[in-house]
Amino acid sequence: EICACLVGSEMCIRDRCRSVSTGRLCVWRNGMTIKEVSERYGVSQDTLRYYEKAGLVPEVTRTAGGIRDYQPDDLGWLELALCMRSAGLPVSGIVEYRKLFQQGESTIPQRLKLLTDQREELLSMKNQIEQTLNRLNYKISVYERATKTGILSWDEEEKCSGDCDG
Repeated sequence: EICACLVGSEMCIRDRCRSVSTGRLCVWRNGMTIKEVSERYGVSQDTLRYYEKAGLVPEVTRTAGGIRDYQPDDLGWLELALCMRSAGLPVSGIVEYRKLFQQGESTIPQRLKLLTDQREELLSMKNQIEQTLNRLNYKISVYERATKTGILSWDEEEKCSGDCDG
């Protein structure tokens, strides 16, 4: 809810949230600038613009002057895109998910499949990471033992597959 008022000799437009001072004009609003969003989420302004241009997030709300004015809905889409990117979902998958979501509840099965497919890919990656960690832990234990005893020895019972001797 935005209203205009005169404070001293300054014209103010305000709502419940916060103010932005531009010289003698004081503007109160609840949106966030691209700079604020960038700082809040640790994402560059260029990345935010790219996410919008590529369709990962819907077109961001703009001020009358055309400046991005991120509203709660915009931030929700951004948070979803960041979450899905961190889960390894490709840009095309996020764009597809967003489009399906905007088409309504009839697309729930397609969205479910997209998400379950990504979960399977993540579980596979997790398994690979666990195998790699096991191999690394084995090598570390051998080298720790070697630093204590002065002897580098690979125990055949503990030896992992692949190149564990070097």
